Amino acid sequence: MEVSLILLAFFLAVISGVSACTPADKAALLAFKSSLNEPYLGIFNTWTGDECCQNWYGISCDPTTRRVTDISLRGESEDPILVKAGRCGYMTGSINPAICQLDSLTNLVIADWKGISGEIPSCVTSIPSLRVLDIVGNKLSGKIPDDIGNLQKLTVLNLADNAISGEIPRSLVQLSSLKHLDLGNNQLTGEIPADFGNLKMLSRALLRGNKLAGSIPTSVGKMYRLADLDLSMNQISGPIPDQLGKMRVLSTLLLDSNLLSGQIPSSLLSNTGMGILNLSRNALEGNIPDAFGSKSYFMVLDLSYNNLKGPIPGSLSSTAYVGHLDLSHNHLCGPIPVGAPFDQFESSSFDSNDCLCGNPLRTC
Repeated sequence: MEVSLILLAFFLAVISGVSACTPADKAALLAFKSSLNEPYLGIFNTWTGDECCQNWYGISCDPTTRRVTDISLRGESEDPILVKAGRCGYMTGSINPAICQLDSLTNLVIADWKGISGEIPSCVTSIPSLRVLDIVGNKLSGKIPDDIGNLQKLTVLNLADNAISGEIPRSLVQLSSLKHLDLGNNQLTGEIPADFGNLKMLSRALLRGNKLAGSIPTSVGKMYRLADLDLSMNQISGPIPDQLGKMRVLSTLLLDSNLLSGQIPSSLLSNTGMGILNLSRNALEGNIPDAFGSKSYFMVLDLSYNNLKGPIPGSLSSTAYVGHLDLSHNHLCGPIPVGAPFDQFESSSFDSNDCLCGNPLRTC
């Protein structure tokens, strides 16, 4: 009987040990919690006791070392606690630098809480194993840490929908493992680094809705894995690099609402992999290149609000598909081609040009 009790006690101690994170990690988590206020869902009510690897909401640990490896706190998700509450999460406070003491972290997600403010702790760049840094959808301000490039294992960097200012750090281009970058809807200024193309593993680069100026770096053309590039709603000027049209994987290119000038590279329109192309609200000029082909497949083709002139190119009639077309508010002239895909578009696709005519506009 005594042997059985001893074995049971030993077993319970082992189980308890597996569920408990190290005292140092627990202290860091409690310091992190102390700087935040979540008034509606009560997610931090679970952060009590020693079993921080098992019962603490959003926390995961390495089962061998008992070190905290993941913090996953999302204010918008299908998590049962959010579904049951019938509301999105809301949290105020700031990100306590004590989080940097969790030096085994691989994933740090503090996303979509709307009210978390303050700056990104600069020490976050000293967490050597960090692979995901996702703090989208808060009120964070200040600058991106200058030495962000130290995070050599980082694959996801999502700082979108905050109030982050300053320039894109030069060291960011040293993130050789980065696959997803979203800095959209902040207050970033300055230019996109000239060697941005060094991010060879990047598949998505989303920089929309900032105050970025300068030109589009030609080095972007060397990013052979890049599928989505969104530079819309900035103050980027100069011509569109011809190299962008020669990127075989690039399928979404959003350059709308900038100060781009010059002519549209014909390679952009002949690239059969391009599916969404928005160049609207710039200062592009010249004719629309007659470069479309039978394999062209555009879900969206928006060239509106520019200074384009001349006719609608006849090769646009040969495309495999055009779902949404907008050529309005230019200086185009001549007859609108007859047949597909033009017979499906309304007059709003062609309005406010110099002398376009034919269905759905006035008769030529």
